[in-house]
Amino acid sequence: MTEPPRREVLLWLVSVALLAALPYALGPYWQQLGFRALQLLTLAMAWNLLAGYCGQVSLGTGAFVGLGAYAMALCGNWLGGALLVPMLAAALVAGAFAALVSVGLFRLRGLYFTIGTLALAEALRILMVNLSVFGGASGIVLAGVAPTFYWLYWLALVVAAGTALLTRLVQGSPYALAMRAVRDDEDVARAMGVRTQRVKLATFVLAAVLMGLAGGLQALKLGAIEPYGAFGMRWTIDTVAVVIIGGLGSRWGPYLGTLVYVALGEALRNVPELHSAIAGVFLLLVIRLAPQGLWGVLRQRLARTAERSGA
Repeated sequence: MTEPPRREVLLWLVSVALLAALPYALGPYWQQLGFRALQLLTLAMAWNLLAGYCGQVSLGTGAFVGLGAYAMALCGNWLGGALLVPMLAAALVAGAFAALVSVGLFRLRGLYFTIGTLALAEALRILMVNLSVFGGASGIVLAGVAPTFYWLYWLALVVAAGTALLTRLVQGSPYALAMRAVRDDEDVARAMGVRTQRVKLATFVLAAVLMGLAGGLQALKLGAIEPYGAFGMRWTIDTVAVVIIGGLGSRWGPYLGTLVYVALGEALRNVPELHSAIAGVFLLLVIRLAPQGLWGVLRQRLARTAERSGA
């Protein structure tokens, strides 16, 4: 596994340090907004790894977020206020479920796989609504834990920073070549000796683990979890929109996409009735005018500027 360049490591450390210092200067509202951005960034990095690098376009983000949230709430109530073990439980439950359902999902390819993940999330939502042992439609209250937005921001920053480091190490490793081979042509990759099923399984489980952590953060934030919100399509919509806006399959796309998407939502917060419509139009414009995402456009312009300065 190749190490990231020193400049990139330095940039990562400086960024984390600046983000860690922000809660001291920001009020509760901005801490809450920062939590939302970091949580969305975690989901975007995980989904970009799965869809952008491995070519497995999943619409089941809500399934793993919901499982992580429920695991966090159940384990947190059982342990009485602890945080570390419930967060680990959120990641492990989501990852274990991904490994379990992969047996059936990986028999599907392309659009059929995508529809299968969407059906999976919806089936889980309906199941949890009807399971009284998990609170049914009323959900579960997370007792004994009431972190402030200050601490929620810190937890989200730790999860996002860890996700950024992990995904960067994966993207810079020889394993990423196998992922791209599966994305470009799975049959050719298999013929060349790539263990395609193993590559897809490892990526799917890793993405689910990271999404489960984001779900655990959501349980801590709300203090109560119910199936309609935990397994809702909004998780998938926001995650996919962020990655497409930033640039699918690019290293910096999730960061730029999160910044733009959260800024757009903040600019439209006073017109909630128009928020979805305007965000949808903006997404369509990006797909039509910048299919490689905003990061792709920015990279092209930087390259042209460098060529002109060099000439």
